Amino acid sequence: MVKESVELKQQPQVVEEIAIEGFDHVELFVGNALQACYYYHRGFGFDIVAYKGLETGSRDSVSYVLRQGKVQLVLTSGLNSKTNIAEHVHVHGDGVKNVGFRVKDARKAYATAVSRGAASIYEPREERDDNGTYVSACVGTYGDTTHTFVERHAYNGIFAPGYRPLEKKAGNSGLLIIDHIVGNVEVDRMEHWVEFYQKVFGFYVYQYFDASDISTKYSSLISKVMANKSGSIKLPINEPAIGARKSQIQEYLDYYTAGGVQHIAIATADIISTVAELKNRGIEFLSVPRSYYDALPDRVGKIDEDMDELHKLGILVDRESEGYLLQIFTKPVEDRPTLFLEVIQRKGAKGFGKGNFQALFQSIEREQELRGNL
Repeated sequence: MVKESVELKQQPQVVEEIAIEGFDHVELFVGNALQACYYYHRGFGFDIVAYKGLETGSRDSVSYVLRQGKVQLVLTSGLNSKTNIAEHVHVHGDGVKNVGFRVKDARKAYATAVSRGAASIYEPREERDDNGTYVSACVGTYGDTTHTFVERHAYNGIFAPGYRPLEKKAGNSGLLIIDHIVGNVEVDRMEHWVEFYQKVFGFYVYQYFDASDISTKYSSLISKVMANKSGSIKLPINEPAIGARKSQIQEYLDYYTAGGVQHIAIATADIISTVAELKNRGIEFLSVPRSYYDALPDRVGKIDEDMDELHKLGILVDRESEGYLLQIFTKPVEDRPTLFLEVIQRKGAKGFGKGNFQALFQSIEREQELRGNL
């Protein structure tokens, strides 16, 4: 497991944030990258754009790069049981290992983060090929999760040196860009990691939710959303709250065996067509009861979408002062009840669907009960 950063409370308050342009990529460590690639390609409509493996000179790992809109996923497997990749999958199952941030200066971002207490995973690396120069550096965050600073302004290749291009089109499902990435951490560890992002990255608390916002009669959670000033990065952090039964966050921690990424939220410009397409491709989503939609008109007022269509697809709606948003959540995308994906469309709203938390929490709890883990 990645060693946690040094004690942050002894450091002065950080004002200047690390300059991050946006999410660069998300890398998942998986048991079989070829088969996982087929699932994300055929199921979610990601194009396969690059490959690294034995044929390219990589002797211990294989990776596929998938792309849709501005979303890049990297699926990586170890080629023998002694790799840290294989060990990660053995301990955690398939899951997100790394969240990459696009930066103008990877060396400066890394030096700043480490000087403020972040654990170094690897120092800046400069890689070159015929397409230019690619620079990256990596630090640790919660659990075994890492953040890579990626500098690619002088690189024109398909992804990075060592990868060869592939052209396997899937047919776009309408996914555009990563909206936010949510992490789960252990009881009483949320504040530590909130402080980590404040003092290492210069992020701030964008929104806060407590047990009164997200709870059922059985369980609840606490969440704080960390963000940079431009809003290009939003990282909610959840921890379980003590309840009568096991929280869904605790279920995640039990099966992942550490803090880690709970879900990736991806934005679309037309959630109805995107979800319909994903369902046609075989992707399964959480469902909500009819009563949710009966109460919806009074709760959110007039919206552009047809309520019956939203009900048929299971899409949730929430209104805020700036507008409203629509969202839906997949079931776990692997055998362990850990990682899932969210599809979201924002129509003015900048929050996270606070009005949907109760319905969402209950939907996940129903699935949790079916698994015998409530």
